[in-house]
Amino acid sequence: MDELWPELLRLAREEVAETIRALPDDLRPHAEGLAVTYEAWPSDALIADGWDEDLLGMFVGDPLDVEGPAEAAVPRQIQLFLENLWDFAEGDEAIYREEVRITYIHEFGHYLGLDEAELEARGLL
Repeated sequence: MDELWPELLRLAREEVAETIRALPDDLRPHAEGLAVTYEAWPSDALIADGWDEDLLGMFVGDPLDVEGPAEAAVPRQIQLFLENLWDFAEGDEAIYREEVRITYIHEFGHYLGLDEAELEARGLL
């Protein structure tokens, strides 16, 4: 992996933690219980499934309002693709942090079943 990886990972983890702390009280517990995985890029399998290779993040699993077996086939999680976020930010740390936050919130919205307009109305985007 890129020599930047440890720094990209540290910055992303910090930004996600700060974003979760800043969430409204009614949403924070949902975020605290949702796994976040950090990858450099989308996997070959995701790209083969039709996802763009420059994908910034995605939510996988069932949304919060879908009841299912306790051990679902795909655990609920947000995946952030840090090398793509860094490329999108064109190497600017402040932009990178902001894009990590925006991408996290966008994917968290999918988990909650909220669209962009609802996230904006709640002051999250």
